[in-house]
Amino acid sequence: MNELILVVDDSALMRKHIGEFLRQQGYRVEIARNGEECLEKVQHFQPDAITLDINMPVMDGLTCLSHIMERNPCPTVMLSSLTKRGAMSTIEAIQLGAVDYVCKPGGTVSLNINEAFPDLLSKIRIALRARVKRPRTVSEPTAPNTKTAERRSRQHTVRPVQEARTAVQEKVINIEPSADIDLIVVGVSTGGPSTLEELLRGLPANFKAPVVIAQHMPATFTHNLAKRLNGLVSIQVEHVERMTSLEPGKVYIARGDADILIQRRNGKLVAQPAPSSENHLWHPSVSRMVESAGKATQAKRIVCVQLTGMGNDGAQEMAHLKQQGALTIAESEETAVVFGMPQELIKKNGASCVLPSHKVANQLVKWVMRTA
Repeated sequence: MNELILVVDDSALMRKHIGEFLRQQGYRVEIARNGEECLEKVQHFQPDAITLDINMPVMDGLTCLSHIMERNPCPTVMLSSLTKRGAMSTIEAIQLGAVDYVCKPGGTVSLNINEAFPDLLSKIRIALRARVKRPRTVSEPTAPNTKTAERRSRQHTVRPVQEARTAVQEKVINIEPSADIDLIVVGVSTGGPSTLEELLRGLPANFKAPVVIAQHMPATFTHNLAKRLNGLVSIQVEHVERMTSLEPGKVYIARGDADILIQRRNGKLVAQPAPSSENHLWHPSVSRMVESAGKATQAKRIVCVQLTGMGNDGAQEMAHLKQQGALTIAESEETAVVFGMPQELIKKNGASCVLPSHKVANQLVKWVMRTA
């Protein structure tokens, strides 16, 4: 292990503790006190990953991140607070291209920052093999990031998991639904907010099916994600905090720190928040959402979409619904920030289509609006 991590924080205490921890894990560490110094050191050292505080003087983390993604794209993990303001800034950071975030347990200067170290280490490891996804318009072509590709090439010798990845690119199957589509269910995790924005920008306001999304995040973050997306896309986006009837042309974001179940009440599909299940690792659970959808309506009336994320949440359940007649889409490796969740669906022969993120909306429109 010889990766270089750039730690950016205006607090000397935070820089000291985070830097010492990362050195103990075998990483080389450089530090920067603010966004302006960060940009200089990114240019000079070309780090393999960055931990970036949001609240800093001289240049804040969001401004700094936008410059990083424009000039020297690098996998970045944001350090954030769990406040409402902090959550909105974190969502914006991920949409700007950050791979993930870690919550400071005690606010801007956390004396108990060590409590976040396991999460920080896990997300840095993910970031080191993630695809940097810069914000772009839906019409822009997807181009590989040269620096990321070179970094991945170097890491093949030290990361067996990279060698095991299958080079799955786009696969389009000309298949038509056998019935009208009642429901779209979407599973997504690491790198989700920017991918969801890209997806939802491609759906018209008169879309003929409801879309229910399980994005792995805490409740404060999913609330702000729904609020921000609703202001960016033409289709209406809601945060599900109570039993909610599912209506065509609306998007429903599951509440974080809980699960979401699709049910049928009085002949109508509804979304019902549920306490997070101890039998599932990630929440909101994609597996529980998809399984419940298959019980609430016929599989042939469901489209399942598996987007970027670590792990296998929802893969088995989506593959099972495909066997029963559902249509399924897995995001292709070429655009996924982390290819874990889509790859698991593909491995189970559970993907009707494998598509880059910027083509998913068009496929959904084709299937759902075919009788419009």
